[in-house]
Amino acid sequence: MRERITARVLLLDPAQRILLMKGRLPSDPTAPGAWFTVGGGVEAGESVMQAAAREIVEETGFTDAVLGPVVWYGEGIYYDRKRRPLVVRESYVLARCAGGEVSRDGWQALERELVDDIRWWTLDELARLSEDIYPLDLVRMLPDVLAGRFSDPPLPIRYRDPLVQETPTT
Repeated sequence: MRERITARVLLLDPAQRILLMKGRLPSDPTAPGAWFTVGGGVEAGESVMQAAAREIVEETGFTDAVLGPVVWYGEGIYYDRKRRPLVVRESYVLARCAGGEVSRDGWQALERELVDDIRWWTLDELARLSEDIYPLDLVRMLPDVLAGRFSDPPLPIRYRDPLVQETPTT
């Protein structure tokens, strides 16, 4: 089965707000969107941390982000546009920046097609949100990250989506 290694980013501003994007999966572009973290695939020859730094610049335009540790890890089976299975292994990297207005100048065509919104959220706002948020446990697990409490090794996360099958984390 094909595999995709990804760097997801818990990007925080000085007010402890997290930046999330709202979009749809390539396997079901007409479905309602869900909120998710900044990030994307690790390219050949790149580390997870290098990919996280690159994705922050590409998806936000922010060049001042300071990367912290990988705090969460998960994997699941996603499906591409042709409904072919793909094992996705996600590392969630903590990062901080000065915040501000996001630039979409570095977005790829697929992001422009499938991402509907991007904005900063407080934990309280996320707790009241009725829309789907990924990772599933973001609201439950984020307070420890905001307080500077991290686990080594990173904590596992879980998935919940009809097109995503959970696989055990290691």
